[in-house]
Amino acid sequence: MIAWARRTGWRHAAGLLAVAFSLFPIVFVVSAALNPLGSLSSTQLIPQAAGLGNLKDLFSKTAFPHWYLNSILIAGIAAVAGVFLSILAAYAFSRMRFKGRRVGLVSLLLIQMFPQFLSVVTIYLIFAAVGDYYPAIGLDRPWGLMLLYLGGALGVNTWLMKGFLDTVPKELDESAVIDGASHAQIFFRVTLPLVTPILAVTALLGFIGTINEVLLANVFLHSDDAKTLAVGLYGMVAEQRNANFGMFCAGSLLTAVPTVVVFQVLQRYIVSGLTTGAVKG
Repeated sequence: MIAWARRTGWRHAAGLLAVAFSLFPIVFVVSAALNPLGSLSSTQLIPQAAGLGNLKDLFSKTAFPHWYLNSILIAGIAAVAGVFLSILAAYAFSRMRFKGRRVGLVSLLLIQMFPQFLSVVTIYLIFAAVGDYYPAIGLDRPWGLMLLYLGGALGVNTWLMKGFLDTVPKELDESAVIDGASHAQIFFRVTLPLVTPILAVTALLGFIGTINEVLLANVFLHSDDAKTLAVGLYGMVAEQRNANFGMFCAGSLLTAVPTVVVFQVLQRYIVSGLTTGAVKG
């Protein structure tokens, strides 16, 4: 027994400790969401008389359904549009040679070194002015926030996809050209099926980053019906953390559902791409 503990037992103990450390925040949030008192000071690891009162209050006392719908629409459309625009730019930088190509790549890299939040004042003034002429994409509008997210994600996504496209043999493009394929046919029928894993990864990261973003969205959105989940839930605990903690935890658990669904949908594309790349010849 002592010999087993020295050789293997400590590994099991370390593993159990790591699992307990990882699961504790999740258990705490679930416990707080089921706590009928709904306050931070009354939260216990095992709540007494657990119920769904916080969930009912979340839907009846707040605009949570609007926040949920806004977040899914903004994150979903921004992720899909960002992936499409990024792969177009990455394909041009990877496969074509044109004047300003190197300057453009270096510029994209340098711009990504500065956090987007540094330009929040400029962004606010720009969209405030744009909103006077085109209210649909101005301040306090989901479409305007969507454009803002697209601009911030294009740089890093383009570099990520460009590096992946560089690993695809150019001989495939040349063979397609010999067969009479156009650039559009090569892109959609030859290249895209080969880079499905990076498209799935980029879409997943873009969706997660957008649905969890709170700083820019908090500056951009003001009306209750236009808020996203991150902004709405943050506003619930910004001034009354103790009173609304139960509803906040219930909303946090529901916020994780879209991310899990998107991951499950894209998981097979990621895994299939990895296993295909591992097969030699």
